[in-house]
Amino acid sequence: MTLVKVADRDGIAVVTIDRPPANAMDPALLTAGLAALDELRTMEPRAVVLTGTGAFFSGGADLRVVPTLDADVVGQMARDINALFAGWYLFPHPVVCAVNGHAVAGGLVLALCGDHRVVGRSGRFGLTEVKVGIPYPSMAMAIVQAELDPPDARRLVLRGELFDAEAALGLRLFDEQVDDDRVLARSLEVAEELAALPPRTFAVVKARLKGAIEGRRGQFGGSDAAAWAVEEAASAAATVLED
Repeated sequence: MTLVKVADRDGIAVVTIDRPPANAMDPALLTAGLAALDELRTMEPRAVVLTGTGAFFSGGADLRVVPTLDADVVGQMARDINALFAGWYLFPHPVVCAVNGHAVAGGLVLALCGDHRVVGRSGRFGLTEVKVGIPYPSMAMAIVQAELDPPDARRLVLRGELFDAEAALGLRLFDEQVDDDRVLARSLEVAEELAALPPRTFAVVKARLKGAIEGRRGQFGGSDAAAWAVEEAASAAATVLED
């Protein structure tokens, strides 16, 4: 089964996360996601649309899998998540996130990597890491701090609340809202608009906009592996899954 699919639409790459039921991140999905980024770097598409399948954009880390992994595998997951988020956030070509459904925890961070984010009218959204005992990977926290206003980031990160699409739009997690059946189509339209801009200039401007994170990229991940290997994760994740 192909967990991350890459399709070309007249120079627009459509990347689809396809790990039902929640498109949640486990070691295999992270490996597939990093491979897709490598493929995109070779393709050099005019723009990219990133989306999910079913009712989920992504549910973040797989809470049924992560607590069962040994410390070495969890540590590699933390490093791979940092690499995945960095790869999407700093990708030189336009990235539009077609948020087709729920985007929770790392799934919402992935949506925040987009240069433009289109959401539908259904789904739940939030940064719930604090509730499941999984500290934020350092790249994830840097993206949250860069993309959200400080009071909103503080509320999302420290309370771990979930919001509906309307409230999430009010928190400026997304740029625009359309009907659910229009999310992908509208995202393709925006991708075409961004792709029409001078590509080299776009890449330079984007790099300068995100230069603070690019400049710190080598610092991310040093303590993440140890932070993830905490005893709280298993009990906290079990509690969340029972709710």
